[in-house]
Amino acid sequence: MDQQGVIKKEGKLTLVLALATLIAAFGSSFQYGYNVAAINSPAELMREFYNETYYDRTGDYLSDFSLTLLWSVSVSMFPFGGFIGSLMVGVLVNKLGRKGTLLLNNVFSIVPAILMGASEVSKSFEMIILSRLLVGICAGLSSNVVPMYLGELAPKNLRGALGVVPQLFITVGILVAQIFGLRSLLATEEGWPILLGVTGIPAALQLLLLPLFPESPRYLLVQKKDSAAAKKALQRLRGWDDVDAEMEEIQQEDEAERAAGFISIVKLFRMRSLRWQVISVIVLMGGQQLSGVNAIYYYADQIYLSAGVNTNDVQYVTAGTGAVNVVITFLAVFVVELLGRRVLLLLGFSICFIACCVLTAALALQDTISWMPYLSITCVISYVVGHALGPSPIPALLITEVFLQSSRSSAFMVGGSVHWLSNFTVGLVFPFIQVGLGPYSFIIFGIICLLTTIYIFLVVPETKAKTFMEINQIFAKMNKVSEVHPEKEELKELPSSTLEQ
Repeated sequence: MDQQGVIKKEGKLTLVLALATLIAAFGSSFQYGYNVAAINSPAELMREFYNETYYDRTGDYLSDFSLTLLWSVSVSMFPFGGFIGSLMVGVLVNKLGRKGTLLLNNVFSIVPAILMGASEVSKSFEMIILSRLLVGICAGLSSNVVPMYLGELAPKNLRGALGVVPQLFITVGILVAQIFGLRSLLATEEGWPILLGVTGIPAALQLLLLPLFPESPRYLLVQKKDSAAAKKALQRLRGWDDVDAEMEEIQQEDEAERAAGFISIVKLFRMRSLRWQVISVIVLMGGQQLSGVNAIYYYADQIYLSAGVNTNDVQYVTAGTGAVNVVITFLAVFVVELLGRRVLLLLGFSICFIACCVLTAALALQDTISWMPYLSITCVISYVVGHALGPSPIPALLITEVFLQSSRSSAFMVGGSVHWLSNFTVGLVFPFIQVGLGPYSFIIFGIICLLTTIYIFLVVPETKAKTFMEINQIFAKMNKVSEVHPEKEELKELPSSTLEQ
C-alpha cells in the first residue's frame, strides 16, 4: 500500500517544477525559435537597409553579389553561433551548474537584442551580423542546457513530457516571430529593429525569475558533493519531505560512475560501454536536421503561391503552418509518456519519408495536373506534423536519458555540434541542390528519413518510465559489456549489490 503511495507521488507535477520548466523554456528555448524565424519576414527591408547604409558611407551601392554575400553571412552567423554555443556547454554546465549556465546565457540574448534594436539608428549592419552570432551562441547553449536541466529536475514518469516542453517553446517562438513579422505589424521600415530586439524580453524575465528556483539535484549531489542542498532541492521540486529513495538512486548512479570520473568528448568516443549511445545521438541529431525540415519551410511559400494563394496572403498561411507545428508539439507533450519515445520517432520519421516522396511527385507534376499544388500543401502540412511528433522534440530528450551524469555534458556537446553543423550545412548546400535537382531535391531528404527510421527500428530502445541506471543497463547489453563502466571489475553488477546492502 505504501509502495503504491510512493508511485502515485512520483507522478506529481508540483508548482515549483511546473514554474521552473516554464521559465527555463520560455527564457531560453523560446528565443531559439524566435530568432530562427524573426529574420525571414523583414529580409527585403533589411537588405535595403544594408544597401542604403553602404551608399551613405561610400557613395556607391553594393553589387548584387556583395549584398547576397552580406545577407548570407547575416543568416548563417546564427547556426555558426549555435555550433560555438554547443562547444561551450560542457565547461559551463560543470563549472556553473545547469541553472547557472542558463542565467549566464541571458547575456548572449540581452546584449544582441539591444544591438539589433539600435542598429538602424546607428546605421550599422555590422551590429546585426555580430548580434546574429551572439543569439546563435545563446541558442546553441539553450538547445542543450534546457533539456539537460529539465531532464534532471523531473521524476522519471514525467521526464518525457517535460523533455518535450523545450521543443514546444521553440515552436511557440517561431509562431510568435511569424505573427509579429506580419506586414501589418512589425515587418515595416520602422518596425523591423523592434521585431529583432524583442528577443531580449524573455531573457530579462528569466534573469529575474530563474534564481528563485532550484539547481539540478543531480548536479548538486554528483558534481558539487552537496547532499544537503540536493535533498532540499528535491524536497522543493517533489512537494514532500521523504526523498530518500530518489537520493539513493542518484547516489547509486554516482557510485557506478566514480570509476570513470569525468568523461571528455575524446573518452566518450573511445569507451566501448557508450558506443551505441554515441552513435544513436549522432544519427538522431543528424537525421533531425538533414531530413529537410528547413528545406520544407524554404519551399513552403513557393508551394502556397503555386496553389493559388495570393502573394499577400502567403504570410498568413505560413503562420498557420507554424500554428500546426505548435499544436502537434503540444500534443507530443502528453503522448510521449503514453506511446513512448521510440514509437514517436518511428512514426514521425515515417510520416516525413512518405511526405517527401509524395511531395517530389507532386512538385514534378504540378504544371501537368491541376490539383497537384493542393497535394503539395497537404504534404507540407503532413511533414510538419510528422516532424513535430518525434524528430524535433525527442532526440534532445534521449541524450538526457541514455547518458549518466559524468558523460551527459560531453554527450550534449557532441549532439549539439552535430545539430548545428547539420543545420549550417543544409542552409549552405540546399540552395545549390535546389538549383541542380529542383523538386527532386526532396528525394535526398526522403532517403535520410528512411535510413534514420531503419536505424531507430533496429537499435534505439524504449526509455519510457525507466531510471537512468535501468536505461544504461539496456545499453550495456547492446555494447556487450557487463556494466556501465567496464574499466573497474569491482563495479560488476553494481545495482543488484547496492540493493542487497
